[in-house]
Amino acid sequence: MYSKTFWNERYASEEYVYGKDPNEFLRTRLPNLKKGRILFPCEGEGRNAVFAAGLGWDVFAFDQSESGKEKATALAKEKNVSFHYEISDALNYPYAPDQMDMVALIYCHFPKSIRTTIHRNCVRTLKPGGILLLEAFSPDQLKYTSGGPKDPDMLYHLKDLRMDFSEMSVEYEEALEIELNESPFHRGKAAIVRLVLRKI
Repeated sequence: MYSKTFWNERYASEEYVYGKDPNEFLRTRLPNLKKGRILFPCEGEGRNAVFAAGLGWDVFAFDQSESGKEKATALAKEKNVSFHYEISDALNYPYAPDQMDMVALIYCHFPKSIRTTIHRNCVRTLKPGGILLLEAFSPDQLKYTSGGPKDPDMLYHLKDLRMDFSEMSVEYEEALEIELNESPFHRGKAAIVRLVLRKI
């Protein structure tokens, strides 16, 4: 698992290392959903949180990186939006039960030892009927150089995600290859998984 120091160093440059535009899957899905409270774990420099806030969502985000929060705050000011952003790692964030209308996990990669716990905490914080949206790299990503962890333990099979989120209903799921163009760190052919789930 990448450390706070790793992410602080990655986000230390003036450049937004994953860009200022939102993830494409989130960009196409979010405007079609009823607005409410949304949580972005591991949000980094804030591109997705800023997008959601601009649509009128009540946005909550966290990341372990202080550098990430600083850039997210600057981006929010640039776009004239606001949101709640805390410094926390994903395992220790206080996931209050039945609080969120949506959780968006965009390239949030965890080792198997803690992955299921974090994913189930994300389900716990959703209200009944709440939506979880996920995009992440699959194990096939190891043959590409477009980003993501190089540790197979941190890459996701759909079958494992289905087990993590077994109490949710599946509205959409797909394992596919796409052409990423989110920044120098996310660029080129990529093997990913996508999920949209609803809490029963």
